[in-house]
Amino acid sequence: MKPLWLIAGAGGMLGRHLTGQLAGQRVVPLDRHALDITDQEAVDRAIAYHRPRIVVNAAAWTAADAAEAHRDRAWEVNVAGVRHLARACRRQGALLLHVSSDYVFPGTARTPYPEDAPTGPCNTYGRTKAAAEREVLELLPGTGYVVRTAWVYGVAGRNFVNTMIGLERTQETVDVVDDQCGQPTWAQDLAGILIRLGDGAHSGSAPPGIYHGTNRGETTWHGLSREVFRLLGADPSRVLPVTSAELALPAVRPAYSALGHDRWAAAGITPLRHWRSALHTAFPALLGAHAQGRERESAER
Repeated sequence: MKPLWLIAGAGGMLGRHLTGQLAGQRVVPLDRHALDITDQEAVDRAIAYHRPRIVVNAAAWTAADAAEAHRDRAWEVNVAGVRHLARACRRQGALLLHVSSDYVFPGTARTPYPEDAPTGPCNTYGRTKAAAEREVLELLPGTGYVVRTAWVYGVAGRNFVNTMIGLERTQETVDVVDDQCGQPTWAQDLAGILIRLGDGAHSGSAPPGIYHGTNRGETTWHGLSREVFRLLGADPSRVLPVTSAELALPAVRPAYSALGHDRWAAAGITPLRHWRSALHTAFPALLGAHAQGRERESAER
């Protein structure tokens, strides 16, 4: 019998992609209204009732700037919530796949961070994600999996690529930072590798610990924006480079946060493809979702 999956945060961008790819399998998708991970009793009840074999935590506070103003709430969701899930999984004997972030690193490297590189977050959001990783690895040393990802975009929810598609239609030029380097990651690809990892964990072929789930290659936000404009048939020179200092955002961002992917070999899983290939594949679906969003907005006016 195939394992039963439980997805926490199923209403979010990654959660929707996971739910879609698991269609036809045994899966319990729970959005934040069905399961508030900050409520220990609710988490215990859900895990005990459904008795999943694999739990994926796709629930998180991801707004880095807002985390600086609401540190307690960000900590409650990203750390306490993960602790609740890990404890419940330990009692049930379930595997936990927890989605983490490139922001656990300081951003001072010049080559991709390996999975075992020391962490050193430069903002509140990153500190919550690093603390959550420790909760998973300490509470579930044999059944806990941490998958770091970065710059995720998808067909559901707000994300950078969708924002750029909208701005191309409404603004002559767009200012985008050119001094932060990372890896744009298609949520559909990330969902797929999480499922392969879960299957490997269930069969015993994927050792527990840390993995990096990002599309390969690297670029800046400016470079990503130019590629979006090019795919739209627009002039990429309309995207103007600016520095992070010029934007003066509340949360400091890591200047370089590309991730290495060596550990997938231990699980017998091929790392994700190059970010540009993924973006090209994703683009028709992204445009369709964006058009539907505009139609809904027009209908609501």
